Amino acid sequence: MAVRRIIQLGDPLLWQRSAAVAEPGSAEIAALVRDLEETLAAFRAAHGYGRGIAAPQIGVLHRVIFVRTPDGSFDGPMINPRIIGASGELREWWDSCFSFPDLLVRVARANRIRAVYVGPQGTLRELEAEGELAELLQHEIDHLDGILAVDRALSARSFATREEWERMGRPL
Repeated sequence: MAVRRIIQLGDPLLWQRSAAVAEPGSAEIAALVRDLEETLAAFRAAHGYGRGIAAPQIGVLHRVIFVRTPDGSFDGPMINPRIIGASGELREWWDSCFSFPDLLVRVARANRIRAVYVGPQGTLRELEAEGELAELLQHEIDHLDGILAVDRALSARSFATREEWERMGRPL
């Protein structure tokens, strides 16, 4: 379909809660999934990183995310995803976001989650995720709830520019 503009920090749309998708198999949702997939691919090609994107980031307030992990642990859309359980310790992460790509934010997230979602054919699915995938899914589902990583910052000192972070040689 199309590579869409990614809404940037400061746009009030990013803090709005997304509506549940009533018809996961509709042509509208299929087009949205393709736009998310193409926008994610274009961002990765331009910047060299990126694993997931949520519909609100392209201006659509529907509960849809698209995830493509570099290690292949997940690849595809999640419609109406929600976290149904979290376990293990909280782990601190340097979170990055397409909506503020030059800023990193230190957050704490569950290291293991269970999520349910609807696949593109309308099938209800359950997923257990750990580590980086768990962190990513929490980040993307937060977008659907109008919550940004900046809202979850551990403190006022939990911010770094990407340029400074890379200059210091620190891993994400």
